[in-house]
Amino acid sequence: MEIAVLGTGSVGRTVSARLDELGHTVTIGTRDPEATLTRADHPQLPLATYADAAARAELVVLAVSGEVALDVLALAGADNLAGKALVDISNPLDFSAGFPPTLLVKDTDSLGEQIQRAFPEARVVKTLNTLTASLMVHPETLGSSSTVFVSGDDPSAKGMVTGLLAAMGHDDVIDLGGIETARGTEMLMPVWLRLMQALGTGEFNFKIVR
Repeated sequence: MEIAVLGTGSVGRTVSARLDELGHTVTIGTRDPEATLTRADHPQLPLATYADAAARAELVVLAVSGEVALDVLALAGADNLAGKALVDISNPLDFSAGFPPTLLVKDTDSLGEQIQRAFPEARVVKTLNTLTASLMVHPETLGSSSTVFVSGDDPSAKGMVTGLLAAMGHDDVIDLGGIETARGTEMLMPVWLRLMQALGTGEFNFKIVR
């Protein structure tokens, strides 16, 4: 599958490398490809502008900080996202008052919903935002099964994304329902951040026992 990963931070680099390893054709989207070339971790993966990466992709992964998510997607272009599954890994974290951050949006809205409203022809699927980057792509390193969630309005897009999650090793994927359920997983972040502080590591995950 042709996949665009928008973002060159730790999440974008980690997810890109894993998707490449799984045999997908991956293009990394960035604001300035020439500048990014000087610090590329995976030189085998092509770099392109957000718009060019999204245009050639069948599926787009948004792997940027929540505060710039809508701006990055605007640069990618609504026409380049139309009809495509858009995997939203971002979290609406506000670090303006320091750590731990607060949420830019919560309770009655979510970043996932804002993205779906702004790009109504994209098929947004919120997932993986409750994990540190390494566990997004190799959950088996925990040594025990754990849970990830998907939220989205389009069943076929969720099915496509669930298949990718399974290929990356996720064996317990819970479909929470429509994109409005992204409110719940985004609001898990304050718990996740405090667990990280208490445990001294981000190498953990939630497990829904049922």
